[in-house]
Amino acid sequence: MPPATPILELRDVRTHFPVERGFIFKQQVGTVKAVDGVNLTLAKGEVLGLVGESGCGKSTLARTIMGLLPATGGSVWLEGKNITESAATGEARRALQMVFQDPFASLNPRINVSETLAEPLRVHRLRPAAEIPARVAELAALVGIPARNLSKYPHEFSGGQRQRIAIARALALEPRVIVADEPVSALDVSIQAQILNLLAKLVRELGLSLVFIAHDLSVVKHLSDRVAVMYLGKIVELGRAEDVIERPQHPYTRALVSAVPRPDPDGERTRQRIVLPGDPPSPLNPPAGCPFHPRCPHAQDKCKTTVPALARFADRDAACIRLGEF
Repeated sequence: MPPATPILELRDVRTHFPVERGFIFKQQVGTVKAVDGVNLTLAKGEVLGLVGESGCGKSTLARTIMGLLPATGGSVWLEGKNITESAATGEARRALQMVFQDPFASLNPRINVSETLAEPLRVHRLRPAAEIPARVAELAALVGIPARNLSKYPHEFSGGQRQRIAIARALALEPRVIVADEPVSALDVSIQAQILNLLAKLVRELGLSLVFIAHDLSVVKHLSDRVAVMYLGKIVELGRAEDVIERPQHPYTRALVSAVPRPDPDGERTRQRIVLPGDPPSPLNPPAGCPFHPRCPHAQDKCKTTVPALARFADRDAACIRLGEF
């Protein structure tokens, strides 16, 4: 169930990008609806998984939450304050931090680890200058970076170690919410497990709330309390991680789950894969009615004209007018 008093809340968030033509006299000829009316809540200490195909709007939504992209409409609320308003944005900088997909690109190659972790402490004046080295060592130890490596630069570390540094930097400001945008997708499988276990440990020990974006449904199930499935800028299914992944209801979620390989050879041989026809529609020209109907194996004529709302069905929320019929 959605939390009664969320620490983070998204209310009808929309992020649209104008498409213009012309060099001197520009004219808007269309709008890319990357995020189109998302409503989500996140409780204190909760991990919310966000999944979907590439291009569905997950990363755009993450950057909109962080204020890195301006919201076209709707609002983002952090601890009861609307942080989409300019007056509240500065107050949210410390409480809301992000871990990016590529740790090498997100770290400054010109400064070492010690300076990377010390910089946010100085900017926000969280520690006196004399206490900063001790806090830097504490942050490094928290994510498993030996103190002897603090003088090294990002290029001297492996991908997993760089991601640990990025996580430590996010923790430097003692945030209450972290948005992790596919933090393990660029790492080897064995290193992925280490980073996932680290994130789970930090959530448990520090009481963090986490928005975890990923492609791997098995990873999301392992780490998340709830899962939101996104398609073409909209949430199409939302519920407890085990319920959504073990018993998907929306046709799109069923297709995603059917694509997950099984470790059991017998189960893998009998796995029934649902292959969706065609490619996802362009957010520049989304279809009328249900956005999934051009690829849905259960679509009917009414799906082409009716936009389904995210409504309660059984033990989760889903956006499909034919739920329970198939």
